[in-house]
Order: sequence, then C-alpha cells, then structure tokens
Amino acid sequence: MSRKSRIRISVIAVTTLVTVGIHYGWLIEPIFGHVHWLHAVHARFCYIPIMVAASWFGLRGGLYTATAITILVLPLVKDALANSGDFVTEASEILFYYAFAALIGVLVDRENTARRSKEAAQRQVEQTQKLSLAGQIAAGVAHEIKNPLASIKGAADILTDDETSPEERAEFKEILQGEVRRIDTTVAEFLEFARPREPRRERMNWSNEARQTARQLDTQVQAEGIDIHVDVDEDLWIRGDTEQLRQMTLNLILNAMEAAPRGGTIAVRLSRRRDWALLKVEDNGVGIEPEALSRIFEPFYTTRPSGSGLGLAIVKTIVDAHNGTIDVKSVVGGGTTFEVALPLDGGQS
Repeated sequence: MSRKSRIRISVIAVTTLVTVGIHYGWLIEPIFGHVHWLHAVHARFCYIPIMVAASWFGLRGGLYTATAITILVLPLVKDALANSGDFVTEASEILFYYAFAALIGVLVDRENTARRSKEAAQRQVEQTQKLSLAGQIAAGVAHEIKNPLASIKGAADILTDDETSPEERAEFKEILQGEVRRIDTTVAEFLEFARPREPRRERMNWSNEARQTARQLDTQVQAEGIDIHVDVDEDLWIRGDTEQLRQMTLNLILNAMEAAPRGGTIAVRLSRRRDWALLKVEDNGVGIEPEALSRIFEPFYTTRPSGSGLGLAIVKTIVDAHNGTIDVKSVVGGGTTFEVALPLDGGQS
C-alpha cells in the first residue's frame, strides 16, 4: 500500500470517528444540550466520510465506510427498537448510507475506468508514433547515406586502380573525404533530432551570440555570392542554452543561404518587442509554396534533393524547449522570413 493510500485511509478513519461521535452527541451535545433537530444534523455528518471514501477509493471504499459506520451506530439501532418510529428512522438512515456510497462509488469507478482507458489509448498512440518515427529515422538515414556511400565506393575503386594518375588520386581523395564529412554531418543531425537534450539554461546576452554566429558564416556566405546584413539591438538578455541557440541561428541562416540566389541577400535582425527578443532571418529567394509552408517543420520533409528534412525540425524543437515561438512568412518569388521570439530574462531592466 502506498503512503498516499495510507494517509487517505487515516483521514477517512478519523473523519468517521468524529462524525460518529457527533452522531452519538458526544461532541456537540455537551455544548448545546439535547435538541431534537440537532440529532438530525448529527446523522447527516456521517455522509461526509462515505463521500470522501467513495471519491478516493470508488464503490469498494464507499461500501466499506458505510459498513463501518453501520457497525458503529448499531447501539443506537438497538436502543431504537423500543420505539418503532425511531427504529424506522435509524434503519432508513443506514439504507441511505449504502445508497449514497453506491451512487458515488459507481460514478467514480466509471470515471476512473474511462480515464484509464483514455490513458491506455494515449500510450498506445504514443507508442505507435514512436515506432513510426523510428521507422522514419531508419529510412531517412538509409536514404541520406546511400548516395555518399556510392560516391565513396566509386572513389575507393578509382584510388585502388593502379592506372589512376596522381592528379586523379588527389581529386578523388578529396571527394572521398568530403563524402565522409557529409555522412558524419547527416548522422549528427539525426542523433540531434532523435535524442534532444534538455537545454542548459543560463543568463546569456543573445545580442552578442547572434552577432558572432552570423559572423561565423561570413566566408561561406561570400563564397556563395550572397550579401548578408546583420542588425542586432544591444544587450538583449535571455535564459537559454548557448550551444542550442547558436545551432538554431546557424540552421536558419544556412536555410536562407540555400534559398537565396547567387547575388541575393540575407538579413539577420535581432530586436526587442515588449518582453520578447525577436530574431528575424529573411532571404530574397524563390519563396515557399503554400502547400509546403504548413509542413516545413515536419521531420524529414524537404523540397530540396540534398536536404535531410531535419534542419527546421531541429530549430522548432529548440525553440519549443526555450518556451519560444517560431513563425514563417513566405511569398512565392518574393522570399521567406523566419521569426523566432524568445522571452527576455526576468532580471533584465
């Protein structure tokens, strides 16, 4: 028996003794004296432990408590045998004890059964979802590493061919290394999504972190022929996981780089909106089709042949873990804007 059940049984026992004591007149009559209407009130007090027991333990608890009260008031029933009117009153009271216990107990048991059935169904749905997700992850991993493995096999065959020239060896060695890095990145993304860790919340200046993260991609952005503009308000303090929020910002900027055309632009803005820090990442790419817009945060959904479909899913997971919100606006042919809002730290002025 659990500690909670023992406490509840103790409460019911004490309440039963108190109410029976009131019923006998031991606790109130010394103060008010023997008054007929007071006895009627005494009897009604006995319904309290029955109601409590039935609410906590269902039909069985209610009937057990009603039986205990019946046994405790038997001396009153015996005394009432001398007066037929009093006997009918006491006997009717006992019948009502059991009826009251049965009514509440049946209702509580029915509710508990329905709740357990609902919880079991929910657990089954969650288990099915987990199995489905595991299948998606396995299929996604197999799909994403299939092409790099084919490239690695081809490069290995050429590298082991005695007729391969030194120049070709250097070229295919670079291809092999690149494909291995691609597989490593893909597996790391899958693991990040499949086993997300709880964020380590610490007070951090998101302004500095966002600026440094954007600067980290300067060389890569320039190599793609894309202009990036960074506009960050100073001293926006939040509580969050520095590493996760850096990854979130990187994913959004990399996503914008893939969408923006050569010679295009990306804007990264971080500003304050009342009690929120608002990060916007905008591109002037081709935009997102309306039917795809509602699915972009789904795991494994991607419209790009080289995409894993996990980058934005990981972004959504990180934002949710930080009690934030993420929104996306897109116009076909007019670019896309991702907007992340995180609560400012409460200690900030």
